Amino acid sequence: MKKGLIALGLLACTAASAQDVSAYTPASDEGIVYFLPKTVLQVNLIATKVTYQPGDLCQYANRYLRLSNVTSQPETHWELKTIDVRSVGIPDSTKAYIIKLKDKSVASNVELTENGIIKAINTTSPQEPVFAEYVLEKPQVHENARKYMTEEILMAGSTAKMAELTAREIYNIRESKNLILRGQADNMPKDGASLKLIIDNLDKQEKAMTEMFSGYKNREDKVFTAWVIPESNLKDRIVLRFSNLLGVLPAEDLAGEPIYLSVNSTNALPTLLPEEEKKKKKIEGAIYNIPGKGNVTVSYKGKEYFKQELPITQFGNTEVLVDGLFNKKINTKVIFSPQTGAIVKIDKD
Repeated sequence: MKKGLIALGLLACTAASAQDVSAYTPASDEGIVYFLPKTVLQVNLIATKVTYQPGDLCQYANRYLRLSNVTSQPETHWELKTIDVRSVGIPDSTKAYIIKLKDKSVASNVELTENGIIKAINTTSPQEPVFAEYVLEKPQVHENARKYMTEEILMAGSTAKMAELTAREIYNIRESKNLILRGQADNMPKDGASLKLIIDNLDKQEKAMTEMFSGYKNREDKVFTAWVIPESNLKDRIVLRFSNLLGVLPAEDLAGEPIYLSVNSTNALPTLLPEEEKKKKKIEGAIYNIPGKGNVTVSYKGKEYFKQELPITQFGNTEVLVDGLFNKKINTKVIFSPQTGAIVKIDKD
């Protein structure tokens, strides 16, 4: 969706005379065409896929290690971890403007995004990441327990005998750790680093051999995304569905429970009458957004997973940087937010 709208004849950074700006009509004038952005809501759902793999000795888990509720069947299920919503700007086809070139005006630089949204005039916008990356849980590396098994265990004549000897080795490892931690071992480590190294190695062996009985679980986070164009007073829009068995599903798949999104405009800016809006468009200058705001809520099974006020350009207005800011006496530098089209910074030389 981010790349769905393409600017007409745009350059990422183009020399232009930012003195005469008007609404763009195809093939009507020569100049630099730019878009103001409109807001779409990026709904990111992070779900955890949990996979259980039984151990080779699972049927003896209760007998030798007193581990109850250990199953011999592999199993997979999903857990809903978190929901995050981000306000993202895409080109608004109804807000396309052209910066006309004038021979006698001061030359200016106009910087645009790849899809034609204005970023800066007479300067370069800072290259900073808009959103932080999600920290996702990934499957752990599981040790092969057989490399810690003694010859006696590996040569056992039956699975039952292997389970008995493996359990005995686990108890020996635990006893060795207790002796070291109590300072009663025959060969105690000489320093703290050596002590930690030995304990960590014994923990690794115990965990690997215990998983022969208990099995192990892998947890892996995955991100699923839905895009929603916000509307004022949007109520309980189903954006995705979730099932503990099947995971994240499309909104139309009734196999999952619905995830609802609601948007309530909190914009305090006055709206213009059509006559006033038409009159304002006749003013020459760089046109920019004053975004509004909206309370965005996402819920699942009656629980709110996300509630935050976000900038939403559709709930705001457009304004004009008057032409007098760009002349031979004043070198004005303007940085815009490519997400909202609002002014981030103005400098004058």
